[in-house]
Amino acid sequence: MPTPHAPSAGVRRALRKLGSDIHDARRRRRLTMAVIAERAFTSRATLQRVEAGDPGVSMGIYAAVLLALGLLRGLQDVADAAHDTVGLSLAAAALPRRVRLPRGKGKGDHG
Repeated sequence: MPTPHAPSAGVRRALRKLGSDIHDARRRRRLTMAVIAERAFTSRATLQRVEAGDPGVSMGIYAAVLLALGLLRGLQDVADAAHDTVGLSLAAAALPRRVRLPRGKGKGDHG
């Protein structure tokens, strides 16, 4: 049986902000909780948990709510390599200084 996960303060803070942003986006669109819950194929109670930033709600539900609000594109870009400055720096640092062709495999060799 898996050990229960206690999210860090940073994770809880990020989820609360995401939930608050979802709440505000829904209100800006003048949509009720019932409408968004129906569009996201979830319950109103679960949508309340999403808007509160509950870490126990699955990522799939968060994604469904974002889709219902027309905001899913932002989720698709979260870990995109183009935005991963640390990963890009590490990959660039790992590049070889020089690239050489293997010996005996020049243009004139046929095998």
